[in-house]
Amino acid sequence: MTGLPIAVVGASAAGLAAVEALRRSGWRGPLTLIGDEPHLPYDRPPLSKQLLHGDWTPERLTLRTAEQLAPLALDLRLGTRATGLDVATRTLTLDGGEQLGCAGVIIATGVAARTLPGADRIAGVHTLRTLDDALALRSGLANGGAPGSEDVAAGGGGGGRRVVIVGNGVLGCEAAAVARELGHEVTLVGIGPTPMAAVVGTEVGELLAEEHRARGVRLLTAAVDGFETAPADQDGAGDPRVTAVRLAHGGPPGSGGVAAGGGTRLPADLVLLAIGSRPAVGWLDDPALDTTDGLRCDAYCAAAPGIYAAGDVARWDHPVHGRPLRFEHRMNATEQGMAAARNLLAELAAEAPAAAEDAAPAQERRPFAPVPYFWSDQYAVKIQAYGPTAGADRVETTVLDRAERRALALYGRDGNAVGVLAAGLPPRQARALRAVVATPLPWEEARERVAAATADG
Repeated sequence: MTGLPIAVVGASAAGLAAVEALRRSGWRGPLTLIGDEPHLPYDRPPLSKQLLHGDWTPERLTLRTAEQLAPLALDLRLGTRATGLDVATRTLTLDGGEQLGCAGVIIATGVAARTLPGADRIAGVHTLRTLDDALALRSGLANGGAPGSEDVAAGGGGGGRRVVIVGNGVLGCEAAAVARELGHEVTLVGIGPTPMAAVVGTEVGELLAEEHRARGVRLLTAAVDGFETAPADQDGAGDPRVTAVRLAHGGPPGSGGVAAGGGTRLPADLVLLAIGSRPAVGWLDDPALDTTDGLRCDAYCAAAPGIYAAGDVARWDHPVHGRPLRFEHRMNATEQGMAAARNLLAELAAEAPAAAEDAAPAQERRPFAPVPYFWSDQYAVKIQAYGPTAGADRVETTVLDRAERRALALYGRDGNAVGVLAAGLPPRQARALRAVVATPLPWEEARERVAAATADG
């Protein structure tokens, strides 16, 4: 080949899986891993659970130590941001102005947390996407709050902070569970009436709502109009600190006092904005790329010749479901990182003689056709789902034990069952459901197979 590196942009789970697969599959040339955070690759799902709770230290999230990465012979660029990509020449521009010509590029930049105007200049208002985000929020839960309020011992609860979580999707619900377990007063605000309904459907969402209410979480349906603040200290130095969340005019019934503007206010010592995410594609301005809702790719994860994508940022043609899909789930990130690496190498091998210095063994590209999987832990309830559950046009939910929050749900699209969810089921039964939706099945056949898979439980 050319002696140029393969560059992987994004040093999280998908990027790590890609560089490891590149070496494992025979790439002997230069290999660059670029990450905008200063940290070694780490796992993100525990940020809203074990790390936020204080059960894990940051070191436990690290996916590979420096010593474990050493055999990969990486040109590791942490704390470095890619700011542009010329698709025709496969040239990356980095934030210092460096131009990096590449044999191929894998984009694994993930997503960025959405926020509200001005929120980044208000102390006590947080997002939760990165390790630094999670540590800041954990610190606030441990010893933050309004000036003069009682401190909470590190890792413990009991301080009774007024925590308002804006957004009742997966992240908001997980964070609400942790904050409540730590002893805080928690209000969960969503623009939809049912937590996680977009992902799990109304009936499973209502079951989760019951669990949150039983644990003492206050659930409200409202839009957020802004924040009220107070000076950070008596001298007015530093960013103002949040004192309340202001809801849209009127607010929901019984949601609190009336603000000066006529809306409703929720007193708050700490606020988490869990209002979704946006694919990190703003740096990709080459017109050869389609960056509508992520980086558009074909069934092989290729966005353009020699340019591939993996993980939360990739929207690719799923060959089984016959439509472009994008998944913000941990297992998909790892699997797609490996698939993108293998397919890129196959393309590069076809471009140059097999005897080239850095060549990998010849192989064929393969479509990436995973069975999507996600999980969520809230209190003692474990939710596991296979297949694309969002966007279903038919959902059938069976509540097995309301008190224990045990349920099964089947999700359909265009007459076929495409997804299945288990809440509170033993791991063996939950895993057995995967085969039911490995490929879309006629609805009645899928119902029978779900019943058979869970008959002995």
